[in-house]
Amino acid sequence: MNRLILMVVLALSVFPVRAAGVGGIFGQGQTHFMLLAGNGYAFNNNYLILGAGASYYVLDGMGVGLSYENWSGGSPGISKTSPFVQYVFYQVPSVKPFVGGFYRHTAVTGQPAINSVGARAGAYFASSSNSAIGVGFVYESYLDCETSISSACSESYPEISFTFGF
Repeated sequence: MNRLILMVVLALSVFPVRAAGVGGIFGQGQTHFMLLAGNGYAFNNNYLILGAGASYYVLDGMGVGLSYENWSGGSPGISKTSPFVQYVFYQVPSVKPFVGGFYRHTAVTGQPAINSVGARAGAYFASSSNSAIGVGFVYESYLDCETSISSACSESYPEISFTFGF
C-alpha cells in the first residue's frame, strides 16, 4: 500500500504546471493537492493514517484549503477534517518560508468529537517546477480540554509535507 501511494505521489510530480505568474507554484489561481500516509498512536493502539487535501491560492502566496485523514487499524476509529489557511513567502529566493493556521474536527467512534486549533510554520523546498517538500513545526491546542481527563491540552510536533501544484 505504501509503495502504491509513493508511486502516485511521484507520478503526480511530473505533470506540467500551467504558466505561473509572480507567485510561481504559490501564485494566485494555483491549486495544490496533497496526499498523506503515515502511522499514528492513540488510545493505546497503532493506526495507519491515510489522507488527502486540496488548497487554492486566492492571492499570490495566500492559500486556503481542506484536508481529511482516516485513522484505521485500531479501535476506536478516528477521522479528522481540517480547513486551513497559509501564507507562503514566495518572494524569498529558493527556500519559501510559510506560516498558517487551522481548525481541526476529530471524530472518534463512540466518543464526543474533539476540536482543536493550531498554527504551523516552516519552509518549502522546490522538488520540481510544480511540487515542493515542506518541513515545519506545528502547535495544536485542544478546545474544551479538561486537564482532569486529558494529560495535555496542547501538543507540538514536526511535520513533513509534499505538495503538488496545477
